[in-house]
Amino acid sequence: MRGVGGPLLCISDLLNDVAEETSGVPHDHAPPPDDSKLPQSDIPKLFQLCSALETANKLVDSSNSSITSLSEKVGELERIVNRRDSAITAAKEIQGSLKLDDQL
Repeated sequence: MRGVGGPLLCISDLLNDVAEETSGVPHDHAPPPDDSKLPQSDIPKLFQLCSALETANKLVDSSNSSITSLSEKVGELERIVNRRDSAITAAKEIQGSLKLDDQL
């Protein structure tokens, strides 16, 4: 009986829905869950797993944000280095032309 019996019995429905989303198999066509494989004492472990997955997801999101920011800063640093290289090249050209003028 799907969804009957209050929130604790509906957890199995939620887990089945999650399994359906990840496997792509509709719940109506999925084999019935084997309740003997998942005793009620495992429910707190499942909640801990869900909490750990949420934390990991937040960490990944934060890392992606940090990587984007870091990538932008690296790009800015590359532009600064390129400007420096151009300035050094120009200075060497000027120095070279001044030496030629001195020799004449």
